[in-house]
Order: sequence, then C-alpha cells, then structure tokens
Amino acid sequence: MFIIDAHLDLSMNAMEWNRDLRLPVQAIRAVEKGMTDKPDRERSTVSFPELRKGNIGIVVATQIARYVKPGSVIPGWNSPEQAWAQTQAQLSWYKTMEEAGEMVQISNAKQLKVHYERWNDGTPNENKAIGYILSLEGADSIVDLSYLERAHQYGLRAIGPAHYGPGRYANGTDATGEMGAQGLALLKEMERLNIILDATHLCDDAFWQALNHFSGPVWASHNNCRAFVNHNRQYSDEQLLALIERGAVIGGALDAWMLVPNWQRGVSTPQSMNCDLEKVVANMDHICQLAGNAHHIGIGSDLDGAFGTEQSPLDLDTISDLQKMVAMFSAKGYSAEDLDHIFHQNWLNFLYKAWS
Repeated sequence: MFIIDAHLDLSMNAMEWNRDLRLPVQAIRAVEKGMTDKPDRERSTVSFPELRKGNIGIVVATQIARYVKPGSVIPGWNSPEQAWAQTQAQLSWYKTMEEAGEMVQISNAKQLKVHYERWNDGTPNENKAIGYILSLEGADSIVDLSYLERAHQYGLRAIGPAHYGPGRYANGTDATGEMGAQGLALLKEMERLNIILDATHLCDDAFWQALNHFSGPVWASHNNCRAFVNHNRQYSDEQLLALIERGAVIGGALDAWMLVPNWQRGVSTPQSMNCDLEKVVANMDHICQLAGNAHHIGIGSDLDGAFGTEQSPLDLDTISDLQKMVAMFSAKGYSAEDLDHIFHQNWLNFLYKAWS
C-alpha cells in the first residue's frame, strides 16, 4: 500500500539529533550506542531506507523552532530571529537532501500528481526520491508577517500556529486563551497565500477561534481522540466533527501517551501499557464512525518527534511497520477502496482541492 505520512520532524532529527537519515535505522542506532543526551537515543524509527521499505513516498516534513521567554521550562530559542535562523538551517538540510537525490519538494498539484505517478509506475522504489510537503510546526519563528511571504516563496505550504505552551501567535498544548491581533493577522495572511491551517496543537480556545476566523483549507496533521485519552492535546468529538464539517483530514499519531491513558513518561513502557498499533487504528476508526465514512482520516505518525521505540506502539520497530495497519483496518471490515483513502487518497484529494 502506498502511504502518505502527514507529519515527520525530519530536519529536527538531522540538525538537532545529528542523525544521518540516509543510513538504515539500525546503523543510526549503532552510532548512538551509549548516548544519553536524548531519551530516544538508540531507539530511532525513521530513515530514508525505512520510508522506502514501507512504500511511504510522500511526507509532510516540518520546520520547527520554538521561541520561549526567559525562565521557560519548555526548551526553545531566546528570540524569534534565532528561531527563524534555525528553521533556515532546517530548510538548507532539505535542499541539500534534494541535491543528493534523496528528497524532492512538492508545492503544487502538478508536482504532486507527477510524484505520485512516479512512485506507482511499477518500478522499484529503492532509489526514488521521497516527496516532501513543507510545513511549519508552531509559528513563533515568523518574525513578522513579511517573513510569511518569504517562507511561502521557498515552498512552505502548511502552518500549525501553536506548539506546546503559550506562543507568539497562538496558545498550544497545555495552555489556554484565544489568539490576539497578531495571531488573527497571521491567519488572514495564511488565507491570502493559501497556506493550509494545521489545527494540531491549538488549545481549545484558539482552535474554535481559528475555525471562526480562517476560511482556507484546514487539516489536523497528527491528532488523536479525547474519547480515549482525556487530555487537551487530543480533540473532543465536538472538535473532530467541526474538522470533518470543514473537510479536514485528521492524521493518526503514534506517540504512546496519546494512545493509552495514564502514561507516565520515563516509567511506562509500550509493553506494560499494552500500547500497540491497534490503539492507533481504534482512534482512526472512532473518527470514521463520527464522520460516517473513511474520508477524513490518514497517517500522521509523528514518529521520532522526540520519542522512539520507548514510546511507540510495541509492534512497531521502524516506520516501515505502518504497513501492518493495512491488515488491521481490513480486519475491521474496511474495503479496499477505504484502505486507499485512509493511507493516501484522502491526503491527495485534500491537497488537489486546496491547490486547485
């Protein structure tokens, strides 16, 4: 099954975790043997060979650099200008991977169609470039709105205005409060440039405000259901129905704490909590039941988003294991047409409409 993954922090792994994603995952783990600076050392799940092995030919790839005020317990950069510079280093890495033949940027409908057809032309995919759509997770690095135009010119096509905590443009996970004038101006400029609004991480107040003030395309790249894990990082049925009404696609995320309740970071294990890929399928199936069809879900794994196998489903070793979910959906009675929609066609249809 051809898979589109709507959320991967590839450049963060390359630039901050210092991972050469051209290597097999096992080789990356070997390089990290004995390292303890990050909780997921020796436990990575994503690399270009594993993406190709899993027939994951298109990804939504992020830039991410949070601005934080002095004294914040959340890590980040001390000025928006520093955060912007970090995103530019990440952009440079993507461009370098393009020059190396590993990746190719997709920023319009024609490029999307050509790339999808190339990956499905019947020839082996081992050496094909992986298509990426550029997204910004958290808008703090947008120094002022003139930078948004610049980012659009280099290919930025989606923005999640918030990440964790309070942000310059919107409040995110574990925060509260509506957007101020600066956040609303960001939404207006995004709409003018036809940049997709990624509702992921918006706090409840900002979520409803954003939907009321933004008329462009909306998706939630990596979100699960509050019905399973009652935390503000997940979305309530009311929020999910609002996204469905807007024609959104919602990507199932694989971070274990978002899949099973009462997860304790650094204490719980996927095995002790019985956290497996079926939990991901259950979240995605729940959204299908709300929608009455399979047209509003997709994969948005967030794998290696600062966690590895220590906080991933127990039956996933690398990202190529996303293919296991095809049989799981089939066992639930989803048709072959449904499977196509879930694993790639919903994202394709969304983008073709947004970019028409």
